[in-house]
Amino acid sequence: NSNLSKKLEFNLLVVLGLLSLAIPLQASEPPNPTAGPPPLDTGSLSFPWSRLRLPGYIVPLHYHLVLHPNLTTLSYTGTVRIELRVENNTNWVVLHSNRLRITWATVLDQNLAPLSDRVGFPLNALPVLHHPTHEQAAVFSPKILSCGQKYFLFLEFEAELEEGFYGFYKSSYRTSSGETRILASTHFEPTSARTAFPCFDEPSFKANYTISIRRSPAHTALSNMPVKTVVLDDVLVEDRFTASVRMSSYLVAFIVCDFSSVSETTASGVKVSVYAAPDKLQQTHYALKAAVKLLEFYEEYFNINYPLPKQDLVAIPDFQSGAMENWGLITFRETSLLYDPATSTGSDRLWVTKVIAHELAHQWFGNLVTMEWWNDIWLNEGFANYMEYISVEATYPELQVEDYLLNTCFAAISQDSLNSSRPISSAAESPTQIKEMFDTMSYNKGACVLHMLRQYMTDKVFQSGIVRYLRRYIYGNARNQDLWDSLANTCSEDDFTSDEHCYNRRQAYVGEHLDLTTMMNTWILQKGVPLVTVARQGSRLLLKQERFLRTTHPSDPAWPGLQQGYLWHIPLTYRTDSSPSIHRHLLTTPTDSVEVGEEVGWVKVNVDMAGYYLVHYDGSGWDVLTQLLKDNHTALSYMDRTHLIHNAFQLTTAGRLSINKALDLIGYLQSESHTVPLLEGLAHLEAFYRMVERIDIPDITQNLRTYILGYFRSVIDGQTWSDKGSVSERRLRSELLSLACHLEHRPCMEQAKHRFTRWLDSNSTLRLPADVTETVYSIGAQEDRGWEALLNTYTRSLSETHKDKILSALASSQDTNKLHRLLELGLEGHVIRTQDLDSVIVMVARNPRGHHLAWSYVQKHWSTLVEKFQLGSFSIRNIIIGTTAQFSSTEELSEVRVFFESIRKQGSQLRVMQVAMDNIQKNILWLQRNLGTLRSWLDQGIV
Repeated sequence: NSNLSKKLEFNLLVVLGLLSLAIPLQASEPPNPTAGPPPLDTGSLSFPWSRLRLPGYIVPLHYHLVLHPNLTTLSYTGTVRIELRVENNTNWVVLHSNRLRITWATVLDQNLAPLSDRVGFPLNALPVLHHPTHEQAAVFSPKILSCGQKYFLFLEFEAELEEGFYGFYKSSYRTSSGETRILASTHFEPTSARTAFPCFDEPSFKANYTISIRRSPAHTALSNMPVKTVVLDDVLVEDRFTASVRMSSYLVAFIVCDFSSVSETTASGVKVSVYAAPDKLQQTHYALKAAVKLLEFYEEYFNINYPLPKQDLVAIPDFQSGAMENWGLITFRETSLLYDPATSTGSDRLWVTKVIAHELAHQWFGNLVTMEWWNDIWLNEGFANYMEYISVEATYPELQVEDYLLNTCFAAISQDSLNSSRPISSAAESPTQIKEMFDTMSYNKGACVLHMLRQYMTDKVFQSGIVRYLRRYIYGNARNQDLWDSLANTCSEDDFTSDEHCYNRRQAYVGEHLDLTTMMNTWILQKGVPLVTVARQGSRLLLKQERFLRTTHPSDPAWPGLQQGYLWHIPLTYRTDSSPSIHRHLLTTPTDSVEVGEEVGWVKVNVDMAGYYLVHYDGSGWDVLTQLLKDNHTALSYMDRTHLIHNAFQLTTAGRLSINKALDLIGYLQSESHTVPLLEGLAHLEAFYRMVERIDIPDITQNLRTYILGYFRSVIDGQTWSDKGSVSERRLRSELLSLACHLEHRPCMEQAKHRFTRWLDSNSTLRLPADVTETVYSIGAQEDRGWEALLNTYTRSLSETHKDKILSALASSQDTNKLHRLLELGLEGHVIRTQDLDSVIVMVARNPRGHHLAWSYVQKHWSTLVEKFQLGSFSIRNIIIGTTAQFSSTEELSEVRVFFESIRKQGSQLRVMQVAMDNIQKNILWLQRNLGTLRSWLDQGIV
C-alpha cells in the first residue's frame, strides 16, 4: 500500500530527526578533518551551474546558524538550516561556499524538518559538488524539489578562522601588561559571508537570520540582534540571538571577544553600546555620545525609526577598511572609533564623527534598502558619504564639516578626469571586480552628484524624495531608476490611479515635470567630468560643454574620439557683480547662451561648487577674476574662491591654462583669512615642490622653497604650537608647520627640535600638543636616537591615532636602511600590524629617498601582498597608486607597464593599474607643459 509506505517513511524520518536532536553536538571538541560521513560518490554528477551569479529559482527565507569557534585551535564548526522557497522544479540547490569543508548535507520537506534551532541531521546524506573558481557548492536531491514548495537545507561544516581581514577571521591585541589576547570577528562585504558559512551570498537574497554561538564563559559573543545566554555545561555557554530582520548576507556579523563596553539609550529606546579592548575603554566615550546624537538625527531626518532594539559599535584591532555597517553590529578600525583627547587632533575628532555618521546612515541606505546588485553600490556608499555632511553639520556645527565637502569632490574630479575612470554605475561580476567598485567613483563622485541634485531640487524636495524611496523599498532592493522615480515623485500606474500624490511615467516623459531619469543617467551611466567654457559676448554669456581630460589636449589626434557621445544635463548656477541672486540654467546641449546684461563686470559660474563640473573662463575671464580677488576677494564666498583655485590648477595640468595665470590667481592669498582657500593654494604649491624635489631640479626647488616661505611667512610665523582654535584653524596649523619644517624654515626647525629634545629627556612622557606632534616627531626622527625612541614608543602606545603619527615620522627618515627596516616590520606584521602595511609602503614612497625603494619592495613582494589583502581591495589599490603617484618620466612609466603586464599573466587584472599609468602620464605631461613656464615665473618673481 503506497499510502501506508509513505506514512511509515514519514514516521521513520520524524523518529530519526528526534533521535538526532537527542544526540548533543560535540561542539567543545576541536574539528577533526577526518570526521563526518564516509565520502559520497559524486563521479556520475557534474556541477549543474556555469554562471558566477546564482540561479534565481531557489530563494532563502530564514537561516538557523549555530557556530562554535575555538580560539585556541583557531578553527570552528558550524551547522546551518536554511528554509528555502522553490520557484522552478529542480533537483539541485546551488549556493555559495568558499574554503568550507561541508561534511554533511540533506534536504527535507517543510513538514518533515525537525522543529528546533539545534539542528539534527537525518542519516541520508546527499551529494555535494563544489565549483571553487565560482565559490559555489551544489547539493543534489534525488527527489525533485517542486515549484511553489518550501524545503529545509541542512548543512554541517567546519573551517579555520581566516588569517586576513575578510570572512570569519582572527584578530589579536596586547594588553598593557604585554599579554596577547585572541578574538574572532567578521567582515563579509562584499562577497565573504560564503567563507564563514554556506549561504546565498548576493545582496538580493534577503532573509532572516537566527544565530547561536557557543563559547567559553570567559568571552563575550556579539551579533546583529539582542542575545539570551544558556549554560550548556561547565566550560561552554550558548548565546542565542533573536531572529533578525530581513537582510542581505553581507550584513550578517558575529564577534567572540573579551571586550568591555559603555552604553546609553536613545530617546526612542535604542540601546547604543561601544566596545573596545579593556585598556582602551576610556577612549570610547566620545564615540558613544556621537552615535546616540547621530542615530537620533537620522530617525528624525528619515522619519523612519531605527528598526532594531540595539546598535553596537566595536573597535577591532585588525581591520582593513575604515568601518563596516553590519546591521546592529558596526565594526571599526580603532582609529575610526576611538578618540583620545590627549593624543588626537581636531581632524582626528572630525574623522571619527564622520565615520560614525557614515555607518549609521547605512542602517537606512544599504541595510533597510539595499542595491539590487553591486553595479549600483553607489546607492549605498554615495548616500552614506553625502549623509556624513548633512548629519554632522546639523549635530556638530563646530566641526565645520562643510569645509571638507569640496575636498571630497576634488578627489573625485582628480580620478574622473583620467580616461581610466568608470561610470558610477558599472558592470561588476567577479569578487575582484566587485571589490574594485568600492572606490572614489562610488563614494566621492556619488556624494557630489547627490549634493548637486539636492541643491538643484532644494533641500526639502530632496529629503522628502529619499524618505519616499526608503519607505517604498523598505527591507527590499532597489536600482538607480527606483531612486529617480522616488525623487521625481513618479509611481506605478496602480499608485497613480489610486490617487497617490505622484506622477506617472507618461506624464514625466511628456514634460509635465522634470525628467529626472534622463538628467541623472548622464551623471551615473557615463564616466567623466564636464568642463564648461564660458565667454562674454556683449550682454550674453556663451556656454560650451565638453569632457574634461587631464591627459589629452584638444590638439591631440585622439581628442575627437574621446569626446564623442559625451553630453551632460548640467544644472548650471552663476553669480554676477550686478546682483546677489544665484541664477540657474539647465545646460542640456553642447553649446548654449544666457543673458547676463551689458553692465555685468564679472561672472562666477558654479556657485559654491554646487555642481560636479569644472569651469574655464575664456578670453579675459580669468584676468577679470584674478583682479577681483586682488581688489576685493570677499566679494566671492570662501567656497567660490577655493573652487577658482582648484579649477585653475586643474586646467593648468590639462594644458588649457598657463601656469603663470594660475599662480597669479593665488597671488591674493596673502590677504586670505579663511583656511579652506589657503590650504587649497598651498596644497598645489606643495605638490609642485615635491615633484621637482623628487626629480632633483635644484634651481626650481630652491626658488619654489624661497617663494613659499617668503610669500606665506606671516601666516606661518603666526601659528602657535598648541591645540587652540577651531577644527579648520587647527588643521591649517598642522599643515602649515609640517610644510614649513619640510622646507627647512629655520624657526620651525628650531622649535620642533627644542620640543623633541624635551620629549626625549622626559623619557617620552611629555605630552606634546596633538596638532604639532607629527611635525615634532618628523624632525626628531632624522637622528638615530630619536628614530629608535619613536619606534620604542610606537610599540608601547595604546592610542592608534598616536601610533599613526609616529609611523609617519619614522617614514620621513632620510636613512634608506631605516626605511627598509620599516617595510620589513610591516611585512612581518608583529610590531607594525598588517592592517597598516599599505600605509607604511605609501608613506615610504612619498619620501624622496624612499620612492624607488617602496616600488621595488612592491614588485618583489607582490604575491605576498595580494595574499594578505586580496586582489581588488582598497589596500592593494592604495599600494599601487601610492607607490607610482610621483613617477614622472617615460622610463618609470615603461617600468610600471612591464610589471603590470607580468602580473596580468598571473591573473592580477585590475582597473587601478590603468589609473596608475594614467597618473604617471599626467605627471609627464605636466612637466612638459609647465616646467619652463614655472621656472621663468619664479625667476621673475624672486629678486
